[in-house]
Formats: sequence, C-alpha cells, structure tokens
Amino acid sequence: MSLNVLAVDDSRTMRDMVKLSLSAAGMSVTVAEDGVDGLRVLDEMETMPDAIISDINMPRLDGFGFIEAVRKIDHLRAVPILVLTTESAPELKARARNAGATGWIVKPFDPQKLVKTLQMVTG
Repeated sequence: MSLNVLAVDDSRTMRDMVKLSLSAAGMSVTVAEDGVDGLRVLDEMETMPDAIISDINMPRLDGFGFIEAVRKIDHLRAVPILVLTTESAPELKARARNAGATGWIVKPFDPQKLVKTLQMVTG
C-alpha cells in the first residue's frame, strides 16, 4: 500500500532522512519545516495525508500546538500522527497523547521500524 505522509521537522537533515527512508518504501512524502508551515502545507494538499510525522521542538509552532491544531480540523481528525523527537520524558509523551498524537518514536530512528509503524497505524 502506498501511503501519503506529511513530515514536519525544523531540521532539514531530518526531513531529508525521513523522506529518503519512506520514499524507499514506496511512500509519497511531503515535508514542512515547522508547525506553522505544516498547517499551511496541509491546507494546500490536494490529497489528505494517510499519516503525519511531527517533531516536538520547532520554532513558531511546536509539535504540541501543531497536533492540537490538526485535531481541530474536521477532515484530519482521524489521521494518525506520530511524534518523532529526541525527547523521551513520560510527561512529554502524555502531553502529546493528550494533544492527539497516535504514537511516539525517539530519534535517531530505525527506517524499517518507522515504515512498519506507519503501516500499522494506517491499517
């Protein structure tokens, strides 16, 4: 199954790594550089993403704010959102879950695990 994924991260290197890893698995990847850009890109996407990957620590709008904003958009309310971050504190995971995140992956990530997780959360 070919998935359409939006990856939001302020690190160009991380965006490139995610895009390369997921593209190699046959997925279509759109990228955004922070939460504000992610919302803009979502608004302009012709096809709704099957899943969203978001960093937490980003300028202008962090991952928590981005996730909360996405969950307020009716047609995106059920889209799985994976957090991909260097953070691993339980309180941050709980905050992301309360904001509407589906899962949490700590950087550096294993490309195969990321692909499998995306396939799992998208059914």
